Amino acid sequence: MQRIAVIDRERCINGEGCSFICGGVCPVNRSGKECIVLNEENKPVISEELCIGCGICPKKCPTGCITVINLASERKTPPLHQFGENTFRLYGLPAPKKGAVAGILGRNGIGKSTVLNILSGAIVPNLGKFNEDPDYERVIQFFKGREEQAFFTSLARGGLKLSYKPQNVDVIPEKFSGTVRDLLSKVDERSKLGPLSKELEIAAVLDHEISKVSGGELQRIAIAACLLKDADVYFLDEPSSYLDVRQRLNAAKLIRTVAESGKHVVVVEHDLAVLDYLSDIIYIIYGTPAVYGIVGNPKSTLNGINEFLDGFLRDENMRFREKELHFSVRAATEETEKETIAKYPALEKKLGDFSLEVEAGDLGKGEVIGLMGPNGIGKTTLVKMFASEIKPDNAQLDFSLKVAYKPQYLKPNDSLVSSLFKSGIDKDLFELEIERRLKVKRLFEKPLFELSGGELQKVSVAYNLALESDLLLLDEPSAFIDVEDRLRVADAIKSVVAVKSKVALVVDHDILFQDYVSDSLIVFSGESAKHGIASAPLEKKVGMNRFLREMGMSFRRDPSTGRPRANKLGSQKDVEQKKKGKYYYQ
Repeated sequence: MQRIAVIDRERCINGEGCSFICGGVCPVNRSGKECIVLNEENKPVISEELCIGCGICPKKCPTGCITVINLASERKTPPLHQFGENTFRLYGLPAPKKGAVAGILGRNGIGKSTVLNILSGAIVPNLGKFNEDPDYERVIQFFKGREEQAFFTSLARGGLKLSYKPQNVDVIPEKFSGTVRDLLSKVDERSKLGPLSKELEIAAVLDHEISKVSGGELQRIAIAACLLKDADVYFLDEPSSYLDVRQRLNAAKLIRTVAESGKHVVVVEHDLAVLDYLSDIIYIIYGTPAVYGIVGNPKSTLNGINEFLDGFLRDENMRFREKELHFSVRAATEETEKETIAKYPALEKKLGDFSLEVEAGDLGKGEVIGLMGPNGIGKTTLVKMFASEIKPDNAQLDFSLKVAYKPQYLKPNDSLVSSLFKSGIDKDLFELEIERRLKVKRLFEKPLFELSGGELQKVSVAYNLALESDLLLLDEPSAFIDVEDRLRVADAIKSVVAVKSKVALVVDHDILFQDYVSDSLIVFSGESAKHGIASAPLEKKVGMNRFLREMGMSFRRDPSTGRPRANKLGSQKDVEQKKKGKYYYQ
């Protein structure tokens, strides 16, 4: 066995009430050898050569900052990159394919962004020699006889032109001032600014200041900036964030056209419907988040996504998750009677130039209602009316229900995560139904403002699910979190709603997430930013068909996993389903 020992330095509190517990309990230390020692910063360092993998120090550590993994003995090669002693390391690398989109799929913290940084030249892999300066010649020799050798040779010699869309597009206004047109004109090496801005629906904001555009507009601007460059290889890290379903698939179509022109394209994406629609090949990265990641063999898009959901890689004979993730077809095709917990009247609301009309409806006990529609159509406005944050113009909403509301945009402060869960929550519900799925206790000693976007999202969802409430309002609970956690969040929502006979309204743009979590749907139509119309809650099959008809898309189900799959526009399946009026659940 090869040992991997990782210490989370931020969580380590040695000298602050810990007194080097890990070193004291280590059996190798007690035998007289130095397996765990203190460095010059008075922090523990673990010798992976001397470590016997007993598992005592991770259990005894008061903050849980130590992870020790016994890596399979078949993993003979050194890591491709390691950031330092007792830190995360990456094994293997995807090989970009000319004329194809390579999709990368895996948990947060498993090495996806590290892969993009290595392939784009931002990180020179050190082959595990973190105390030495990295050298491309060693990397080229490491990949001798493999297709990666030619890629790194070209990269090292400056023979590849690269274009990169980062994950965090929020930093763009901090680095660039001026109009959207100014920014995109500077990078328009393909003379495609006009048609691309129309395809991505940003033509109307070209003359707006970059600091004034919304998150969804900023994402589409970042995609445009990446695709406008005349590059050999294009890298896009999570291009679907902030976008609605139509915008996601429009962006996916544009990315595909770049690959089909003979370019290499590599994409990291958590929305499986988008990844399925977009990719030609899939690379799954498995391992332990924040500890190590292993890049699996290339797979077809169908097999790659299905094996990821199964948690078992057939070529590698590797099970990386105990439980498979499966979609239920029953919930989509059978309507069940729900006891009404509350009724609401027809509602109207005008906000500036935007107006919203809402059909009257019932809220069923034990029901999860998904809210679906384009951006700027009124979904958040309706949720805020139910949360009593804004009042309808034409009626009173008096449910006499306790409400828990998770807003779309989260504002963390310097309080510890644990402080959220000290009062007002159902502690038994938290332990039995929420914590075992979302694992947020490990974050309890962190300040909220230090959490990543995905961690903050899971904490906020967990807190609202645990509150003593009758009505749950969750605005975009899947944002910033990976595929596995999205389905765990959906599972937690369904479980809490069923066990406590609550009702939940869930806004989200991920079709797979909505398919997994929802019992019924409120579908929004109209014109974005001008006028929205919200239906009464519809049986899910009816709602999905209405929504997808308006989007001009059709979806089918994968026979193996039950997951929704987007049909290629104009394909035989797409034409057949639309002709029959069956836009979903064929």
